[in-house]
Amino acid sequence: MWDDAFPSCLIGLREGLEAGLIVSVLVATLVRSDQRGRLPHVWTGVAAAIGLSMSFGAVLTFTAANLPGKSQEAFGGTLSLVAVVFVTAMVFWMRRSARTFSGEIKQKVTAALGMGAGVLIATSFLAVGREGLETALFLWTTAQAAGSSSGPLAGAAVGLLLAAALCWGLYRRVLHINLTRFFSITGAVLIVIAAGVLGYGMRDLQEATVIPGGTSYAFDLSAHLDPASWYVTVVQGTLNLTPQMTWLQVGVYGSYLAIVMTLFVRGVRGAAPAKPVPVAPGAAVAAEPTAGASAPAEGAKPAVLAATDVAGAAERVSVPLDSAEAEQPATPAATRAGSPADPDPDPGAGSAVASTAVEAERSAAPAPAGGEAGSVSADADKAATSAAIEAGPSVTSASEGEHASEPASSSPEKASAPADNAEPPVSTPSTPRRFPRWTVPAALVGVPALIAGITVAASGGKPASGTPVVEVSAADCGKGFSAPKPGRQTFQVRNTGSRTSEIYLIDPVSNAVYGEVEGIAPGTTRALIATVGTGSYAWRCVPNGGKAVTSAAVRVSAGGGSVQAVLPVSEKDLAAPLAAYRTYVDQGLADLQTKTRTLQSDLDADKLDQARKDWLPAHTRYASLGAAYGTFADFDAKINGRTAGLAGGVDDPAFTGFRRIEYGLWHGRSAATLAPYAKQLAADVDALRKDFPKQDFDPADLPLRTHEILENTLHRELSGNADYGSGTELATTEANLDGTRELLTLLRPLIDKRNAKVIPAVDTWMRRTEQLVLAQRAEDGTWTPLDKLSDTDRQRVDGAVGQLLEELAPIPDLLEIRKAA
Repeated sequence: MWDDAFPSCLIGLREGLEAGLIVSVLVATLVRSDQRGRLPHVWTGVAAAIGLSMSFGAVLTFTAANLPGKSQEAFGGTLSLVAVVFVTAMVFWMRRSARTFSGEIKQKVTAALGMGAGVLIATSFLAVGREGLETALFLWTTAQAAGSSSGPLAGAAVGLLLAAALCWGLYRRVLHINLTRFFSITGAVLIVIAAGVLGYGMRDLQEATVIPGGTSYAFDLSAHLDPASWYVTVVQGTLNLTPQMTWLQVGVYGSYLAIVMTLFVRGVRGAAPAKPVPVAPGAAVAAEPTAGASAPAEGAKPAVLAATDVAGAAERVSVPLDSAEAEQPATPAATRAGSPADPDPDPGAGSAVASTAVEAERSAAPAPAGGEAGSVSADADKAATSAAIEAGPSVTSASEGEHASEPASSSPEKASAPADNAEPPVSTPSTPRRFPRWTVPAALVGVPALIAGITVAASGGKPASGTPVVEVSAADCGKGFSAPKPGRQTFQVRNTGSRTSEIYLIDPVSNAVYGEVEGIAPGTTRALIATVGTGSYAWRCVPNGGKAVTSAAVRVSAGGGSVQAVLPVSEKDLAAPLAAYRTYVDQGLADLQTKTRTLQSDLDADKLDQARKDWLPAHTRYASLGAAYGTFADFDAKINGRTAGLAGGVDDPAFTGFRRIEYGLWHGRSAATLAPYAKQLAADVDALRKDFPKQDFDPADLPLRTHEILENTLHRELSGNADYGSGTELATTEANLDGTRELLTLLRPLIDKRNAKVIPAVDTWMRRTEQLVLAQRAEDGTWTPLDKLSDTDRQRVDGAVGQLLEELAPIPDLLEIRKAA
């Protein structure tokens, strides 16, 4: 779990720190402005932003959960790409804006104070909400990559807690952080992690067949690296690098890393601060002329800084955020000058980690004026201290140090200038860095690759952890296979042939399948997991476009119990059930034609009450043909489409068919308004029946529909999402039960031959579910609307359908078409 936690911990720390710094600036600005009563407005906006982020994460989770397999892969892959875009933009934005975002937030808060509570709430909401949405998206993608949410959520929690602790410490002046360096280092790490997420997203899109090349592998180290080993788990969990990657994954990973990391490192190097130029030893700081203050006399040699530069120096050090501290009396001070004997220990950091404001106010020798010592006026000292208090939270950027040597020019009164014969400033010698800036990023990329290379070299091409390797090809299937030990075994199957193949571990007597690997490309290795018991075992290799080849059989007799294998199904086995079902659908469409014409006649005759009665039989007849919805193609959207995805909702011109008529009949629309829709519905049904004999019906759809019909019922009808006013969701549920029963009748012989226990369990829960549903139908044929059911009745119906789906779940796998047949 913890190997998957590092990426989310880092993103939680970064995003949490960014959001926390924003909140700190908001709070500090209100406190200094004596507006503590407006703090609840800030917390309201923050709470709303947190709620939005959590809702966004829930929407992503539940949306993906309701999508079929390949759609889930495409959805996850697309969001992975979006997450990489957001993280990349965030890394570059924070590197560029770390020095100025405090001032920008303070400007927004100052403007919001004069415009009411709503603007202040919106300011805090928008500032924090962006960070929250980015965090939710990245956490969702890392959870998808990990296959579990526990590790990423735990890592995010740790990162957010650390960020909260850091923000509190910064606010209370307990600790000091060089934010420029912090965001540079974490940014480099995040770029490496984002490259892995990008590669993972590309793999998802390939598995969804959105992008080709899913079987073209650049490398396959699964024969050399144990996928369950701790080092593979750590690298895969943190960097999303797997022992087996396609050419597209490797190309995208390397290109992203090379381009983005290069731009990032160049940007960090280009943003290096100008080193401050200290004044000569003994030089004094002169203040702006004020009442009662004397100006330096002519001939004064020391370099002189304006009083406003004291404030500039104070901006580079920690200052109290508490208003009580801010009101403490100012003390006269001068800026401490650097000297060659006391160089800056870290030129890259500037003055970012100076410990207190007093550091900037250490005394210096007074400047001589006319032979007498001159002094900095008390008024100038107060102005400098006041400016230091306005410097914001006790966090600074390394690049702010460049302002130390700039003369002040914005004051109405000009500061005293140095005399013509003033001594030139003394430069501070720079201290060379121990390592170049690219060292950390290069180490992050190179160390895992080096470890993997050393491990592969040390393994000498032998399988990790003693896992047996079986070589398969069209010429020699099962080379290296010997009698396995009883129990759960993992076989490393390596395709040494020249064509992509389907590989099966079978019982050579019955052709039953114990395990399979689909689409294994040439030169690659895939793991096949199977439970070995007493019996005969052999390998069957089916190359694309070639004939099946079966290896010699081995016998396992000692120590293994009986193991259930799956008898493979071929298209020929499903041919008879498919023909029978096509006949059933054609008869159903003929009956549907009659019922839709009756509905059309009702509306043409302005008989709305009769149309409401005749609408339901026509609609449920169509629903009972559910196994063929994938074959109906565009006709299904015309006949029974919903408003999902339509910009105009119920008024959209594309909203037609049964649902459009239902909406009108139960929302007071006239017969004249609905008659054109009924006419179009009848025409579409006629066109469907005419086209159906020519439509392709994949035989593999039959086993899938035994489960999918009622799965869709649970998500649509029983959730209330498919009702447009009639309240007949349970009637449609009953029609879907009839359609599923028809399929099971046709497939029963094939199912019983493979597992005789499935159908009896399905029949039991089919009867229970139907009894609960039919209990809600009145004697006059009307149905209880779903929202009128008691909580107990609704829970019973949902529970029965859910258990029925559990009993139906093995059927698609039992009747999956396999080339081993």
